[in-house]
Amino acid sequence: MTQPILTDIPMESFLSHIDAVAGAIAKSDWRPDYIVGVGRGGLVPATYLSHAISQPMLSVDLSAQVVGFCDELLDKLVAMALEGSRLLFVDDINDSGRTINQLRAALAGAPADHLRFAVLIDNVSSAAKVEYRATTIDRIVTKDWFVFPWEAVASRASILSDWGEVPERTS
Repeated sequence: MTQPILTDIPMESFLSHIDAVAGAIAKSDWRPDYIVGVGRGGLVPATYLSHAISQPMLSVDLSAQVVGFCDELLDKLVAMALEGSRLLFVDDINDSGRTINQLRAALAGAPADHLRFAVLIDNVSSAAKVEYRATTIDRIVTKDWFVFPWEAVASRASILSDWGEVPERTS
């Protein structure tokens, strides 16, 4: 298996991505009541976006795969949406679409117009669609594994281990 090209996302680019997503939200006719960071990769972008648009932040983590932990939080988020809260889920990248589609399925009881998704990098050939993005790629063409500023502190082995969980994203 060929290792991916690791492409660092500099902090300046990350901040520009946050500004782009915040700008897209400002131009839309929809405003979230809460930003929901999707762990693990969406937590830092959600924190920054929360500050950028002055909205409170919550979080949910699918990546840890702790049985029962995420389900309770998702049930609470559905209840919030049913009570009228608008929730913006934020992740770092919409790559295969697996995470976003998993979230949409888990949130199926919530009114669709109360849920939106935002990412920094959106793969146009993903199985999932998002409402807000900073930039787009096409995984058919772009095979790089993006290393965000908060991941840059990890060892190369750790980064490659994360990539190795689903290497077909970049193959």
